[in-house]
Amino acid sequence: MRSRSLFWSFHYAIEGIAHTLRTQRNMRVHVSAAIGVLVVAVLLDVSRLEMVALLFAIGFVLTAELVNTAIENTIDLTVERFDPKAKIAKDVAAGGVLVASLIALSVGYLVFFDPMRALVAEGFEIVSQSSVHLTVISLGLTALAVVVVKALTHEGTFLRGGWPSGHTALAAAAAAAIGYATREPAAAVLALFITALVAQSRVENETHTVPQVVFGILVGFLITTAVFQVFFF
Repeated sequence: MRSRSLFWSFHYAIEGIAHTLRTQRNMRVHVSAAIGVLVVAVLLDVSRLEMVALLFAIGFVLTAELVNTAIENTIDLTVERFDPKAKIAKDVAAGGVLVASLIALSVGYLVFFDPMRALVAEGFEIVSQSSVHLTVISLGLTALAVVVVKALTHEGTFLRGGWPSGHTALAAAAAAAIGYATREPAAAVLALFITALVAQSRVENETHTVPQVVFGILVGFLITTAVFQVFFF
């Protein structure tokens, strides 16, 4: 009975995680971000201690999201009408997720800052700055690529919905151009941060899905990189 009880405990726990993934968009975003962070960590060959710190930060965020979901469902089950105390409970649980996310971002910043700075600096040596006209060309080609892909997939318009996210693609293209033109890692990081905000806003208002904005970032970044490489060399 003990082994069967232990087995079913694991079974119910996995069901809870699966339910959260199916029903909570934020959980899916957290998991996608965690996968991306771990892939980057492996590619950058971070130390064992740094990997442990990343795993703890990821686990902290995912656990906070699971607890938040449990609290929200419990409140919805017991409260049938608006209750200020229920709102406070939900807000506090959501605040816990925010705190966990900010801590995870801080850990990621500390772990990735030095290797990413070195990588960006090396990239600027390969793809150097060129005429400002290359930025305009990059943005134009990115916009054209977005229109072509959306025409082929028959999804959305240039400004809303479909593959890829046009806003995110242009933001990523501009961020890459800023980085290549200034050759300043700090400027590139700030531009990429703005791109991330654009991507988050497109997902938050449900205009695009996470894969669509990620695809948009890749389109903008790769086209801009190709333009600067071709014209520079």
